[in-house]
Amino acid sequence: MLTIYRNSNGLLETSQSLDLPADVIWIDLLNATDREKAFVESHAGVLVPSVESLGEIESSSRLVVKDGTIYLSAPIVAQGDTTDPFLSPVGFILSAKLLITVRFVDLAIFQTVADRVASDKTLRNSTGVFTALMEALVDRGADVLERLGSELDQISRAIFRGDPRMVRHSVQSNEALRQTLTAVGRIGDRLSQARDVFLGVGRIAPFVLGLPHDWIVPAFESRLTSVSKDIASLNDYEAHLYTKVQFLLDAVLGFITIEQNDLFKVLTIVSVVGIPPTLMAGVYGMNFRFMPELSWPWGYPFGLAIIALSALVPLIWFKWRGWF
Repeated sequence: MLTIYRNSNGLLETSQSLDLPADVIWIDLLNATDREKAFVESHAGVLVPSVESLGEIESSSRLVVKDGTIYLSAPIVAQGDTTDPFLSPVGFILSAKLLITVRFVDLAIFQTVADRVASDKTLRNSTGVFTALMEALVDRGADVLERLGSELDQISRAIFRGDPRMVRHSVQSNEALRQTLTAVGRIGDRLSQARDVFLGVGRIAPFVLGLPHDWIVPAFESRLTSVSKDIASLNDYEAHLYTKVQFLLDAVLGFITIEQNDLFKVLTIVSVVGIPPTLMAGVYGMNFRFMPELSWPWGYPFGLAIIALSALVPLIWFKWRGWF
């Protein structure tokens, strides 16, 4: 889909027709067809990159200047509010009069930026739209990190601030640990995606600022500088959250190990306690002709008492040792 944003009489308007207005400031390509790509390339004099070229990770492919036009790309998290987020590349083609964005998934921040540019007259040019997009990406990333940090705090409280006197069923405990491990791993995956986005945006802003272009006015230079500083601070916060994720993963795995040790301890105690009674039952089950206890009136209760005592003595000893 091809969307053309133009600044007409001080108002930002959109157009879906394949007709390039004179006052166009932003062309947004969403899963563009070959016809739409050819239209943009012929009228704007640029080369629209493919999804494969935008997905390359080296800086020489993501940050390029050609004939006074800046070609940029960065990964963006798509479907970030769902349970199945993924990274999708987005391309930015920036010149003095026109910004072209190339994307392959629907991203809410683009509509947010369009609404913002429509209400802010200072952003109604290519550099203004580009700056607004960078700021929106930073704001979105900050919101995501805040939400992930809140989720990690809730998991941490559930793990370390529960009542240790409340003994839960082992199956329920194992299921809770499994769910906690899954939640922590999901947050770690989201942090990894956020790191990729911050890395891409963190490269773009300094690169644009370092280029000798007079059409980047000082107001936008200061805002792009703020974007770079925000990215640096968000990277520090993301590193803090990632460290917390590693800590919680180690803690959950430690609790799982403790659960396994408790299970093996119970099995060990049961097996050891069961050995002496088995031995005594084996002794009195032997088929010798002359066994004095067979002729005793109280021989059977005596045998049962010996078997019970042989099981009770190890239990008392284990309890005295503090094994359970």
